Formats: sequence, C-alpha cells, structure tokens
Amino acid sequence: MVAILVFRLNAFLALVVAAIVVALLSPGDPAATLGTVADGFGKTAGRLGVIVALAAIIGAAMARSGASDRIVKGFVRLLGEDRGAMALGATAFVLSLPVFFDTIFFLLAPLAKSMYRRTNKNYLKYLLAMSATGISTHVLVPPHPGPLAMADALGVDLGVMILVGIVVALPASVAGMLFARWADRRMPILLREDPVEPSGPVSAELPGLIPSLVPVLLPVVLISSNTIVAALRTALPSQAATWARLGPFTGTLGNPAVALLLSAGFALVVYALRRRPSREEMSAMVEAALMGAGVIVLIVGAGGAFGAALQAADIGSVVQGAFRAGAGGSIMALLFVAFGASVVIKIAQGSSTVAMVTTSSMLAAMTRGVPLPFHPVYLATAIAGGSLIGSWMNDAGFWVFSRVGSVTELETLRSWSPLAAIVGGTIMATTVVLVLVLPLR
Repeated sequence: MVAILVFRLNAFLALVVAAIVVALLSPGDPAATLGTVADGFGKTAGRLGVIVALAAIIGAAMARSGASDRIVKGFVRLLGEDRGAMALGATAFVLSLPVFFDTIFFLLAPLAKSMYRRTNKNYLKYLLAMSATGISTHVLVPPHPGPLAMADALGVDLGVMILVGIVVALPASVAGMLFARWADRRMPILLREDPVEPSGPVSAELPGLIPSLVPVLLPVVLISSNTIVAALRTALPSQAATWARLGPFTGTLGNPAVALLLSAGFALVVYALRRRPSREEMSAMVEAALMGAGVIVLIVGAGGAFGAALQAADIGSVVQGAFRAGAGGSIMALLFVAFGASVVIKIAQGSSTVAMVTTSSMLAAMTRGVPLPFHPVYLATAIAGGSLIGSWMNDAGFWVFSRVGSVTELETLRSWSPLAAIVGGTIMATTVVLVLVLPLR
C-alpha cells in the first residue's frame, strides 16, 4: 500500500516488492525464501495465464464480430424498450461472464444514449443498471482474473466458483438495479452529447443470436458440467458407475483451458465469417487482446508470488492460534476479515482485481491448515464484495463510467460510487446468508 500510495508504483511492482520484503523477513536461508517468490509467480501465471489470454481473445472477437451487439438487441426485443434498463442489465450480466467490464461499458453506452434519445428520460438509470450487473459478474465469475485468482489461491474448484459466483451475483445485480431506479428519480441527468461516439456494426451484418451466445455460454456449461458430474457421483452412490463413465469426457471438455479454447475458436470463426478480415487484421486483433491480457497475467502472477512469500513466512501457524477449529465465531469472523481487508486495499489503490488477488493471497496463508465450517468459496465471495467498496477517483471503472457515460465527476461520485458499495454490500450479505443456510461442507 505504501508502494502504491506514496511511491505511485505499478501494482505489479508493488506486489513483487512486497513479496521480496516478506521473503527477506521470513525465517530460514534468505536465498531459499527468495526462491519462493519466483516459484509462486511461475506457478500462478502458469495455471492462469492461458485462461486469461483466451478470455481476452473471446471478448475481442465478440466485440469485432458484432456478437455483443446482437445479444444486446435480442434482450431489447425480448423485454421491450419500456424495460430498457432491465434489458441493458440483463445484457451486461450475460456479456460480462467472459468479457471485461470496461469493454461491456464501451459496447453498451451507445445503446443507453440511443434509448435516452428515444424516451428523453432515465439516462442515469440505463447507465447504472448495466453497471450493476456488469461489476457483479466481473468480481465473482471466472474467467475474470480476480475471481480466477481467488479460486486458485483458496483452492476452490473453478466450476464451484462459477456456479456460486452466478448465484451470489443475481441478488447483487437486483439490488444495484433497484438503486439505479431510485438514483434516477432523485438525480435525473441529461445526456451530454459527445463530439465523437463509437459506432457499432450495422444491424444487417450482425450474426444470429445463437452463434452470438455460444462463446458466452459454452465455457460456463462445459466447466460447470465437470463439477456437477463429480458432485453427483458422490451424492448418488447407487448411480456412481454411470457418472464415472461420464467423468473422463466432462473432465476433458470441462478443463478450463479446453473449454475456453473451444469458445475462443468459435468466437473467431463467427468473427471471420461476419467481417471477412484479412490474415493481418485477424492477427492484429488477437495480438491486441493478448497484450492487454499480458498485464493482467503479470499482476495475478505477482499476487501469487506475494501469497507464496507469506506462506514461507509461516504466518498461518500464528493465525491458527486465534482461529482454531472449535471457535466457530472466530472462524465466521474470517469472512469479515476477508471483506474488510479487501475494502482497505480497494480504497487504497483503486483496482478491484488487485484487491482480490492480494487479499486472497493473504487469506490463503492465514487459513492454511485451518479447518473451516464452510466452503472456502465463501471467502472468495466476501473478498469480491469488499473489492467494490470505496470506488472513487483512483479506480479505472470510475473514469470509464464518467468519461464514456458523459457524466461529471461529482455526478459519478453520487451515483457510481454508492452503486458499487451497494452491490459489494449485497454480495457480502448474500455470502453470510449462504454460509448459515448452505455452508457446502
């Protein structure tokens, strides 16, 4: 935090510096403990790098092919323009499963402006509704880098992270959309026209709805199927043989790298068929997507290095004294420790992804060897909720909302910031309820 706030270091450098400092302060040979930094970075980047890169390609291909626009228009046609905010929110929820939030906002902002020009009302409601659902899935559902890194650090099965993430994201999205309606009545905002506004693909050239949805739904279905088959094999011993025969197929197709590779291939085929790009254009699109993914992989890998250094420092054995197996209340307090630490880091440096990566690394070291009365996926959802609290001018999402949405800084502080806090708080409240009702242990 000192490196980021005082010295204004990049998050990657700050995490690496923190990891090295922790390694030098750890017991044992400094050469050996420093080696854990590189090992932690390599293992984390190796596990997650391919997934992040493929997710970036899927998002870029869907944007270029017009698949994203087609999904938007499908929801508007289904729900009607009178429910424009709901249509935008539903679209953002589906699109943001594989696509980063800032990309979603860039794609949907022109449609929100178009809806306002037709109705001459509810502009802020449109912006906030699509933001609420977009940020919910962004912090909760892999293959987004934050939840992906949390699942890896906390040892959560990726299918479980996807399913629980979607379940928790639903009430958070609803709460955000309710706030959007209230805020629009309390603070109506007129559209300020931009001199230059990005134009989407021509409607006649858009792909069909089914081909547009396949890159979004395919990895969710394949990865989740592997988790569901494994759970049914355990839950239904009388039919274990049947589910065991399915295991090799779902295990292969449900491997995150395989599932996302199939999805990326399909998205690229749709892009190629619709836009007929040259080889150079196709290569440039993929390269641009991978360059953006590279920065994320570096930050996520540095978070893994930080977590490895904390584990080498044996911080877990110290924390175990306060969080013993019989102390149910203390164990429950871990949820609020996770939430609070994520809030502090988010407010300090602005990035939800960095807050999730850093906090999950800390919690993984703290809970190593400590039996929990609930599934560790709930630690991940608590961290995700905290990573949305306190979004202000050091958050890139703040400026995306303000600049792309043509909203002033003060209006953004009065709308975007409380929206993010409400969504994050609802995620935390839902997590507590699920721990009490469905601990999954």
